[in-house]
Amino acid sequence: MATIGFIGLGNMGGPMATNLVKAGHTVQVFDLSKEAVQRLESAGATGCASAAEAATGVAIVVTMLPAGRHVRELYLGEGGLLATAAKGTLLVDSSTIDADTARAVAAEAEQAGCPMIDAPVSGGVAGAEAGKLIFMVGGDTAPVEQARPILDVMGRAVFHAGPAGAGQVAKMCNNMLLAISMIGTSEAINLGIAEGLDPKALSDIMQQSSGGNWVLNGYNPHPDVMDGTPASRGYTGGFGTALMLKDLGLAMDAALKDGKATPLGALARNIYTLHDAAGNGHKDFSSVIQFLQNGGSTP
Repeated sequence: MATIGFIGLGNMGGPMATNLVKAGHTVQVFDLSKEAVQRLESAGATGCASAAEAATGVAIVVTMLPAGRHVRELYLGEGGLLATAAKGTLLVDSSTIDADTARAVAAEAEQAGCPMIDAPVSGGVAGAEAGKLIFMVGGDTAPVEQARPILDVMGRAVFHAGPAGAGQVAKMCNNMLLAISMIGTSEAINLGIAEGLDPKALSDIMQQSSGGNWVLNGYNPHPDVMDGTPASRGYTGGFGTALMLKDLGLAMDAALKDGKATPLGALARNIYTLHDAAGNGHKDFSSVIQFLQNGGSTP
């Protein structure tokens, strides 16, 4: 069993850290939210007063933070982890951030004597709670393999996408495609309903036909079509609209930098921007079906 520091105990980080505790690892945790730390203490983790304390005396540090600026500050800021962590500490950043920041921080970590990988996840809160996340990993082979037993506790699959930053690129591309798929699926279901079809019957048909996709298979956006989905819980407990909008922003920034055409990605970003602006940032991203159904406004 390993001694692990875990920093960032939000909707994703909290369940991930809990699964490490359940697996028998010694886990030292920190979050700006005292309540989040207390929840992990109740699960068996050791609460810490600072990120530096959580990263002291551990073999591995896992971070799950909101954005690239938070990652930079935590690792590279004054008194940051690269200045306080012991040489040889394996650093695993599971935040979803831009690839350039991931590469820059990994390069600084290497200079500081700490191997680092970027390991963003797919699977949402449900996947985090069930220990069934998908890890998309960027970094050298040796630290990836060193981290794999820990990642296996929190997920059901670990993909080594390439060098530093590659995990972030994979996550960015995946979520752009997911947003496009969710919007397209929602449009099809809304049209079928308007023409008199039952949404479950239509979903079952499309699921087995050439229009089948991941959304139809396990994340139907229409309420009461599929048990256990955010749509059947008032669009709660899933992947927030604001988070999807953030990921689409990362994809569009990369497309602009690389000069690549992503017209559907750009349209998806515009739609989610309007949906978020209508006060739906806290709702699961599948709630975009309501936005489309109501002609660009959500009740």
